[in-house]
Amino acid sequence: MVKIKPSLYTCLSPALLHLYDLKNAVVVIIDVFRATSTIAAVIKNGAKCIIPVDTVAKAIDISKKIDAIAAGERDGQIAEGLQHGNSPLEYSKQFIEGKTLVLTTTNGTKLLQMALDNNADTIISGSFPNLSSVCKFLIEQNKNVVLGCAGWKDRYNIEDTLFAGAVISKVKEHFTVHCDSSLTAELLYESNKSDLAGFAPNLTHYHRLVERFGLIEDINFCLTPDVADVLVLYKDGKLINGK
Repeated sequence: MVKIKPSLYTCLSPALLHLYDLKNAVVVIIDVFRATSTIAAVIKNGAKCIIPVDTVAKAIDISKKIDAIAAGERDGQIAEGLQHGNSPLEYSKQFIEGKTLVLTTTNGTKLLQMALDNNADTIISGSFPNLSSVCKFLIEQNKNVVLGCAGWKDRYNIEDTLFAGAVISKVKEHFTVHCDSSLTAELLYESNKSDLAGFAPNLTHYHRLVERFGLIEDINFCLTPDVADVLVLYKDGKLINGK
């Protein structure tokens, strides 16, 4: 008897998310530069949880009510009214362990809310820093998968597609992969996997973060596989350590 494999799709932009059936599927939220990389670092360093929200006002309001840390960015910079931003290097174990972070970002937290609005069954957060945990979870769940790329304000970006390709290259034997966006992602990753840091200066978001704000160390962290290898699971309004 032939075992029927679950399907895997890659959504290259939040603007395309409505085209995919998220019911009974695992949705991987991907925002490599930098939301999901920061989320992995925060959870790895012992945060109690992360509450993702779509506005700065919500971040401030919720953080005051529950004595949490409000953080976030807009267009790559710490959002006005906040003291903490979206850098994975900002959240050391000494600073974040045991605390709750309320986070809002330009692209990643927006995509997460969209996935919820479209009835996603299971949501996890994915980035190179937690690549192996993401792949292990997807294989174990044996459910349909949608790799959701946050992009940049609904536009396509390369770094999120690169990560989708990395996932596909590691899990494809366990899934039916039959969509051009997934093929594109895998080809892009396979062509550049030997030197992601060397490839990064070609990317538009690299220039936003490095040339404008000097965040090269953030970029290097975001492209380093398994440096914060935790499973980040969305449950009851919070991102938690799913292991």
